[in-house]
Amino acid sequence: MKRVAFFIASISFFITGCYAQYNIDRLLVIGRSALYYEDYVLSIQYFNQAISAKPYLYEPWYYRAVAKYYLDDYEGAEHDCSEAIRRNPYVVGIYELRGLCRIQQKDYSAAIDDYNSALRYDPEGLNLWYNRALCRIEQKDYDTALGELDSMTVKWSKNARIFAVKAEAYLMQKDTVEAIAALDKSIELDEYNGNVWAQKAVISLARSKWKDGEGYLDKAIHLLPKNAGLYINRALARFNQNNLRGAMSDYDTALDFDPNNFLGHYNRGLLRAQVGDDNRAITDFDFVLKLEPDNLMALYNRALLLEQTGNPRAAIRDYTKVINEYPNFWTGLHQRAQCYRKLGMNKQAELDEFRILKAQIDKRFGKQPRLSKKQMRKRSDVDIEKYNQLAVADEQEVQNEYQSNYRGRVQNRKVGMDYMPMYFLSTERQQSALRRYVAYDRLVDAVNDKMPASANLHIVCNQSTLSEAVTRHYFNRIDSLSKLIDQSRSERDVLPMLLQRAVAYSVIQNYDGAIDDLSTYLQIDSLSAVAFWQRAACQSRLNDFVASNGVDVGMKTANVLSDLTNAIRLGESAYLYYNRGNIYVERRDYQHAIDDYTKALELDPNLAEAWYNRGLTRITIKQQTEGVSDLSKAGELGLFTAYSIIKKYRQP
Repeated sequence: MKRVAFFIASISFFITGCYAQYNIDRLLVIGRSALYYEDYVLSIQYFNQAISAKPYLYEPWYYRAVAKYYLDDYEGAEHDCSEAIRRNPYVVGIYELRGLCRIQQKDYSAAIDDYNSALRYDPEGLNLWYNRALCRIEQKDYDTALGELDSMTVKWSKNARIFAVKAEAYLMQKDTVEAIAALDKSIELDEYNGNVWAQKAVISLARSKWKDGEGYLDKAIHLLPKNAGLYINRALARFNQNNLRGAMSDYDTALDFDPNNFLGHYNRGLLRAQVGDDNRAITDFDFVLKLEPDNLMALYNRALLLEQTGNPRAAIRDYTKVINEYPNFWTGLHQRAQCYRKLGMNKQAELDEFRILKAQIDKRFGKQPRLSKKQMRKRSDVDIEKYNQLAVADEQEVQNEYQSNYRGRVQNRKVGMDYMPMYFLSTERQQSALRRYVAYDRLVDAVNDKMPASANLHIVCNQSTLSEAVTRHYFNRIDSLSKLIDQSRSERDVLPMLLQRAVAYSVIQNYDGAIDDLSTYLQIDSLSAVAFWQRAACQSRLNDFVASNGVDVGMKTANVLSDLTNAIRLGESAYLYYNRGNIYVERRDYQHAIDDYTKALELDPNLAEAWYNRGLTRITIKQQTEGVSDLSKAGELGLFTAYSIIKKYRQP
């Protein structure tokens, strides 16, 4: 008992109230693990502690900056990067991150300074060269940008992105010949970049080559199917080829992806008016006027439609607002006079007609002009005579994509994470707006019978993101449990507290601490299936993080497999078989994985993750039909991401 008590005391070093006891390296590892699993608020708490304990180290400042960047706190991230650079000015990644923060704040000059500094230490850094060139373009320093891009094409002659950026610089200089040549070279090197096809389409549309533009946009949309701007542009190309049905379809799709898109609603309103769908056209212009209440073009078009649909009083209201801004807009005066006469307001009608006669306007009135197929206006063009022309964006530009390791979701950079993750134990319930599945297992229920209600364990598949207040609660909980464990002299009292603290460590992603506690627990009680289960889950999540840093985790994975096998021997559970199936997948032992997923589904046919992972495994070993069938069942049970995979792999 003395030996056990000493071992417990030796691992109880992580007490949150005592900074002097912190193991800084371990704090950084736990914080980086939280970053990896996208729990940025939690990671900041760990880095705060490291900074408080040793403010002279650059790493916690740098990693806290990464977390703030993901939380869109670009100013805070820039400040932390600056502090990290003060402590160590030789780390390239810090300059790169600060450059990205400054780009997000549109401080391109300062970003260029950062990339210049980074290139002194890493002259072969492609992303640094690439982002610096984009910053030059944002500053309209096209000659310098093209000079740097020429140097890049010598160093990286097979990189398609460089030629795409060169094309953008040429376009800004109105040199479409060189731009097209650069785009063609980019496509030759990589034909799967949707932005390059979109750039070619922009050039074709500017030259009124509508058919070519539509073809390029077809390819861009195939590669970037959720980009509303591409559908807006293709609608323009189709409209100019008299394909009104296709244009309308594109506007509908664009507004599905971007419901607040001004151009989509405005132009669809014009199209609806042309085909006689007046009431729905009014709805579109209503929406436009909610976005821009003073948009006179939309006001005038709505007035025409209100007049046609038998609401002359509302039409007069809109006509009057337009005429107040454009007193010599004779077409508007004529339309308002007609509305006055419909309401029997002849005196007001005669006043409007007198103004028209006095100006001796020689135009035809009384009929709404057809929508012009040959002319378009810039969105910023406020010439009221162009009220019936489709609007286009003032600048047809493709969104720049700055390159770095900090772009996109962290998990998108992980290898082999298409599979659903393991089930593990937590005191936090799993939240899902779409799925009502509640995981239950008799092994966990038996443990909960011996726990206080506040410490009940739940079976979850995804780690919850914690708020700062909840994080603080868990730190305090661990502190309290640590004191109780140190004071305890009875194995019976120690065991439930060890398990509670291990789970609390798991929730705040201190997997090393959790594994230590569970190992101690198993030394005392080697027949606990739940302890083996949780230790396997913690080790697996720790392995994912360690492997992302290029470390071989083969032996550690074998330990996870051993723990799960021991847990299954002590008490069968669908979740244990499912977890072991995941480990077999990691080891590329696909047949054993399928066997375990099948056993899990025999025990719990509603375990959607097992259907999903078995489906992916079967597809991996070329059992397409069976795999699609499994994925279909997973989708039926609420894992709707299965349908996108089904679409990809379903046999024709």
